[in-house]
Amino acid sequence: MNGDLFVLVDLLTYAGRVLPGLLLIGACFALARGGGDPLLRIMVLVFGFVLIRDAMTPLGFWRFGAAGMVPWLRFTDHAGILLVFGVSTVALTALVLRLDRGLRALVRWGRFGIAAIGLGIGGGVLAAAPVLLLSRFTPLPERGGAVALGLLPVLLFFCLAGNLAEEVLFRGFLQGRLEEHDSPQRAALLSAVLFSACHVFLASTVTGVGWPLLVFTLFEGLICAFLRLRHGVIAAALAHGTAIFLLAGGLA
Repeated sequence: MNGDLFVLVDLLTYAGRVLPGLLLIGACFALARGGGDPLLRIMVLVFGFVLIRDAMTPLGFWRFGAAGMVPWLRFTDHAGILLVFGVSTVALTALVLRLDRGLRALVRWGRFGIAAIGLGIGGGVLAAAPVLLLSRFTPLPERGGAVALGLLPVLLFFCLAGNLAEEVLFRGFLQGRLEEHDSPQRAALLSAVLFSACHVFLASTVTGVGWPLLVFTLFEGLICAFLRLRHGVIAAALAHGTAIFLLAGGLA
């Protein structure tokens, strides 16, 4: 019972921190909906996502570090918090897609099938592989510690749900909009670089991880962007979710 109370207090504290910013960002989004070009609305959503993500750090909902030049990541061990964030993220993504037809039209989902699943999981393994391999030279306690086996299913759901939202934003909305005015390859490259750039404050101000986090997010962003280019957002989201799960699950 005490554990549930602490979870509720943490979630309410988090909501209190992000609510003022979300109200402003929501007002900006509403005002921008009158324009024909969706790019401004997309950037407003990017600001909102960065706020929601980075505000997780002070309350310990996730932890970052670097073992030498190798970044590591761990999420909270409270399954309830992960479930709330996962469900809320899916709900917010669905709401934006439902309310904004212009943004919805930009998303190229691709086919959900064996090929998309295989390529998505393979892309996630590829994105995480350098960190996984280099981390073997550092003892587990120095890179975040072990993760309880019972937490892994909830963690997997959270990683897939949260990173589906991120891929809809960066590879669905943003990359789709960029493709309307540039070549598909250049749009993919730009979406990957912008994705990494949106981790600058997380890497250098919110945490002290620094450039190893930016290198990883750039590599991961390139994989997801070119998966989206060839196979759609579904494959990219599976790759992103798989990579984060591998890093956060005690395997790196």
